Amino acid sequence: MAEEKVRKTRASGLPRLVMPEQNPVRRATNFEEVPYGISLEVAMDEASRCLRCPKPRCVSACPVNINIPQFIAEIAEGNPQGAAEKLKTQTALPAVCGRVCPQELQCEGSCVLGLRGQPVAIGTLERFAADYVRQNNLEKLPEKAAPTGKRVAVIGCGPAGITAAADLAIAGHEVEVFEALHLPGGVLMYGIPQFRLPKEIVAHEVEQLKKLGVKIHLNYLIGKLESVDQLMREGFDAVFIGSGAGLPMFLGIPGENSVGVFSANEFLTRFNLMKAYDFPNHATTPIHAKHIITVGGGNVAMDSSRTALRIGAKSTLVYRRAREQMPARKEEVHHAEQEGVNLQLLTNPKRVIADENGKVVALECVKMELGEPDESGRRSVTEIPGSEFQIPCDAIVVSIGNRPNPLIPMTCKSLSTTRKGTLEVDPETLQTSMAGVFAGGDVVSGAATVISAMGQAKKAASNINKYLRGEPLKDEAAPSAL
Repeated sequence: MAEEKVRKTRASGLPRLVMPEQNPVRRATNFEEVPYGISLEVAMDEASRCLRCPKPRCVSACPVNINIPQFIAEIAEGNPQGAAEKLKTQTALPAVCGRVCPQELQCEGSCVLGLRGQPVAIGTLERFAADYVRQNNLEKLPEKAAPTGKRVAVIGCGPAGITAAADLAIAGHEVEVFEALHLPGGVLMYGIPQFRLPKEIVAHEVEQLKKLGVKIHLNYLIGKLESVDQLMREGFDAVFIGSGAGLPMFLGIPGENSVGVFSANEFLTRFNLMKAYDFPNHATTPIHAKHIITVGGGNVAMDSSRTALRIGAKSTLVYRRAREQMPARKEEVHHAEQEGVNLQLLTNPKRVIADENGKVVALECVKMELGEPDESGRRSVTEIPGSEFQIPCDAIVVSIGNRPNPLIPMTCKSLSTTRKGTLEVDPETLQTSMAGVFAGGDVVSGAATVISAMGQAKKAASNINKYLRGEPLKDEAAPSAL
């Protein structure tokens, strides 16, 4: 008992590790990953800080409910391979989540050590374990159950689709994924830049999925080539819809249809999937701009504004609220400022100004001020009369959110949608209005995080297993069913 007390005292006193990073001036000119990896020794030191709480708050704060103390304990003992194997039984994308999850709001934000000091760097340790086995060719696939003879179609090969497909394949089902684009990975491929999530990591995780026996169909747009109804008629016993939220929202201001105004989806896809930065080696039209303005305050806006720097443009980010109200991760805002993105906060776009040829030349904005907090505690913003001004620019990227593409429900009338265009599901089972068809991720919740999409996909996969076994999806004795 005394040794345990000494261990905990030492653990809580150790400083949290700081990830080494590329120099901001250098990295603003390349698409290489910003944080470097860490050594086994550093990982073991950090892992030793974990108190291994009897009731770990970090686990309940994780949308995927990863047994965090369990894999961290393996690292502390110098066994990253064991840590990775435990992770792989619970998540299909550890190398991805270790890089892009908002740990500060979830697992790390709930770490007991964070109450009086710095939480354990859970995301960094997750990334380390996944990278270690990949780089040393030590990965092992989770053990699969015996074949069930059941077929499941998964629509979308993003984080939700990959997660559901992996869980269903491990359960012994025959799984086929239908992806609309020419590369698998969804938003992990086309939305998140290389400097934040290297594409070779996503490709590797997809290969692991294939090794589980999952068949992936590319360039296969459900709703055009086939409907959900047709998939069911063709012999699939269940369907999971994880098609995401890929339809961009716009500002609705005058001049927004001018040449040089892009959605963040198009802008990032050009540089992530189509490699516009390597024109003419890759046949996509490059975006040549001297000053690019990004409108928005989320992680996608940060990705866009930081990408603008890397193609040699001056980059300005316009956001209508204050810094403390920005939904982007603090780390992303910090990196953007380090690299040279100019933040124009409490600034709201009013109209796009174009020349006689319809090409963007400026964005007219108005200054905002914070008002009183509403019932939720969030302060409102109002325009400051007479504060209009113009920011000269030759390209504008609109990054204010996305909603699901209506193609799938439009071609399958049995699927009900909400007023926001998301698929209507039972919140407990994630089954849609169509028997045997389940959904999860952004197509249900609207644009959210990678890890939240994965959490919903795991929940849906669990209920698909029940459905295929003929078990009730709900516990009739539970109070919620009364």
